Amino acid sequence: MTIEIKSLDTITDAATEFVKQMGDNTVFAFHGEMGAGKTTFIKAICEKLGVTDVINSPTFAIINEYRSDSGELIYHFDFYRINKEEEAFDFGYEDYFYSGCICFIEWPERIESLLPHDTVHITVKEVEDGSRLVGIN
Repeated sequence: MTIEIKSLDTITDAATEFVKQMGDNTVFAFHGEMGAGKTTFIKAICEKLGVTDVINSPTFAIINEYRSDSGELIYHFDFYRINKEEEAFDFGYEDYFYSGCICFIEWPERIESLLPHDTVHITVKEVEDGSRLVGIN
């Protein structure tokens, strides 16, 4: 499935469509180049899920924790600064990935072999006209 984000004005619609497609899945790996819009799209999804906290990239913290308006925990990871998979063991990635809570992961390539088998992979690509294509598989 592909969702098009024509501009920032339509990102809420794209996030709504994404949330409808989430089903019972909890771990989502976001792939894409630097600047493709992964964090911006995750922010829109979190807002659609009822998060009222400030949502930003956990580049330096590696993980941010949010709570939806229904009390559901959402974890947002950014593994850009991870140099080797073993670093993920230091903060107990299994406790998050297998918690049943929603996990949004940026730069999952850096910990590929640690991802659960049922991880949903999302690719965010920037198109020449500035729009984004979000592929879900």
